Amino acid sequence: MPDNEEIIRLEEVFKIFGPQPRGRAFDLARSGMHKNDVQQQSGHVVGLSNVSFAIKKGEIFVVMGLSGSGKSTAIRTVNKLHDVTHGHVWVDGVDVQTLEGKELQAFRREKMGMVFQHFALFPHRNVIDNVAYGLKVQKVSRNEREEAALRALRLVGLEPYARNATNELSGGMQQRVGLARALASDPDILLMDEAFSALDPLIRRQMQDELMAIQSEVHKTILFITHDLNEALRIGDRVCIMKDGVVVQIGTPEQILTEPATGYVAEFVQDVDQGRVIKVEEVMTAADAIQLSAGFDEVQRAVAASPARLVVDDAGNCCGLITRSDVERVSSQGTPSLANAMRSDVATVNGSQTLNDIYGEAGKGLPIAVLDSNGRLIGRVDPTSVLEELGRVEALTDAFEREVYM
Repeated sequence: MPDNEEIIRLEEVFKIFGPQPRGRAFDLARSGMHKNDVQQQSGHVVGLSNVSFAIKKGEIFVVMGLSGSGKSTAIRTVNKLHDVTHGHVWVDGVDVQTLEGKELQAFRREKMGMVFQHFALFPHRNVIDNVAYGLKVQKVSRNEREEAALRALRLVGLEPYARNATNELSGGMQQRVGLARALASDPDILLMDEAFSALDPLIRRQMQDELMAIQSEVHKTILFITHDLNEALRIGDRVCIMKDGVVVQIGTPEQILTEPATGYVAEFVQDVDQGRVIKVEEVMTAADAIQLSAGFDEVQRAVAASPARLVVDDAGNCCGLITRSDVERVSSQGTPSLANAMRSDVATVNGSQTLNDIYGEAGKGLPIAVLDSNGRLIGRVDPTSVLEELGRVEALTDAFEREVYM
């Protein structure tokens, strides 16, 4: 998981394209005028308008937007492929926009790697030489750079193809070579601009899985650009949604999905499978469990107030479930007890699982126990909560639509 240390920060960044970017166009943009109106009045194009966000060390921060939103312009300010018209871009304490020449080149090589939408591989070099190319530019010895390249290829599952020609690989494999090349110099930061957009849907999903698996091992800071909200919500620790050069909303995937800030965001999320994004921890409630040592009178009072209760032992481990009907069934027995009434087939999940993961169990109509990493009970999910949460998100979208059309 990312820590709280910031490694990238954009502060009030404007980027205006045209012959006089700091003239009237900038004044109009700074006043809050929409980019279309700025262009109509000044002939200049607003790429970014007062953009600010901070990225924490070790997180995958996804900037998502449609064509013209400013997402790719934003990433290009981080390595100064674009000069900014106004504002600051800080990377690990350095104001990148002040760097020039060899100092800028060295900073790019040492601090960050970049993965492009198009693979940008050298066709006349084999796989390992492509991966090691950046280290060769840095004048790293051949043995060292090949060792580093092989480590990177191992991370992306392509070590057996190290000596193959790049044209012998599939599109997905070639993109993994590009990712390995960015990883080979062991940079702190990966900049990924529409890195998977050129891939077929199935291969694209596999690359997303691959990226998340690699990230769990190497813990890089990743700034990822995409036009696909499903991709953004799937891989991002946080997501920044942009429109017309402006930041519209920043939040976790769950916040973007369940708390859309505007109708624009709500329109996007209405087509997302909410159950694939919303986590169990978002809908779980207090367990309010019964102790395994409880007497039968206490059990009867508990199920009178709630028709189903989870049961825990002295260590807090979930050991079963009792329902009102089970208690009524055994109450006529000679010596009724909690042990006789308790069922042991209780479903268990962890808080990071999604609603889709538990949908089948929720269909059984019984509470689901939520456990921590040590197996102790920390909450419960009632079947109705799953449907209510999915319905609540749909209702949010409907409400925004009514505001637009009324």
